[in-house]
Amino acid sequence: MLIKNCKIIYQDRIEEGSVKIKDGVIVKINPENQEDDMIIDAKGSYVSPGFIDVHIHGAGGRDTMEGTFDALNTIAKVISKHGTTSFLPTTMTVDKDEVKKAVKAIHEAKISGTDGANILGVHLEGPFINGEMIGAQNPNFLLSPSIESFKYMAGDYEESVICVTLAPEVEGAKELIKYLSSKGIVSSMGHTKATYKQAMEGIECGVCHSTHLYNAMTPLHHREPGVVGAIFDSEITTETISDGIHISYPSLRVAYKQKGTDKVLLVSDAMMACGMPDGKYSLGGQEVIVSNSAARIANGSLAGSVLTLDKAVRNVYKNTNYPLYEIVKMASYNTAKHCKVEDHKGKIAEGYDADLVIFDEDINIEKVIIGGKII
Repeated sequence: MLIKNCKIIYQDRIEEGSVKIKDGVIVKINPENQEDDMIIDAKGSYVSPGFIDVHIHGAGGRDTMEGTFDALNTIAKVISKHGTTSFLPTTMTVDKDEVKKAVKAIHEAKISGTDGANILGVHLEGPFINGEMIGAQNPNFLLSPSIESFKYMAGDYEESVICVTLAPEVEGAKELIKYLSSKGIVSSMGHTKATYKQAMEGIECGVCHSTHLYNAMTPLHHREPGVVGAIFDSEITTETISDGIHISYPSLRVAYKQKGTDKVLLVSDAMMACGMPDGKYSLGGQEVIVSNSAARIANGSLAGSVLTLDKAVRNVYKNTNYPLYEIVKMASYNTAKHCKVEDHKGKIAEGYDADLVIFDEDINIEKVIIGGKII
């Protein structure tokens, strides 16, 4: 396969060129021989690394917590149409046996492959979080952080767990953070009521990421900087739900300016209503009403989103002054690093997986290629 007449989005620039793909891998950038059995004429459109979503609960009317291949496969197919070529199915705070079932299903789908986006592993969001920052998680299934409980839910598939969202101030969290760090698993602080001091202590123990910046965490105050202040005052990475609903665009710009685009990941935090019409859905066993692109539970708390990563890229592009290549990096290379696959995914380079997205000037998806195959 040869993609020609395209604007290639690298990490630090955009240049016109062509990309040759063979056996699912990028084999040559700008080959001299422009002949191939299959030629895609991009007609001046952009070619981007595929987007990687490290925080997503569902799409297409299906939920990760169903714990089935069919549900995961549907999610994978729906989000692939929006340029997401890999993802971390994300669990919720529910019964630990349901979490265990979901972890097993995610691991098996990672091994077998899907008909859409690649599954890279598991993101456990909860149940080791603070009930006072519950958001749309279910308070009935909170667990005290412990290595034993984590091992129970991970079962025989601990190597597939990429990230665990927890509250560092809750008793037992520090020991679990140290254990996760020793295993190379990302400890992310989220759904937390930590003070600045408690958050920094968590970072010292091994917290290296933070879940959906600004949401379900203590805010920045000039006398108590809170979790947001700790994120801004440290080198950890963070993620933004860039839908204009979870975070205002001025607050997004402040965050990107403070952290720099190397330290921010674009995520969807999408739930089952993603790609579906407004109406009633569920998340973590709780009813969710989706109206005007906002998903909320009965008490008014936001319940994930219906965002897709192509829209996240477009929103940031239209509401900041960053060059497109820096924004794409937040949805591809940065997220690949988070999943420790940046040696073969997340950028356009020879030897890298042919997970690519072709889109126009307005970030409208034209073609998605996963593993060298057009989806």
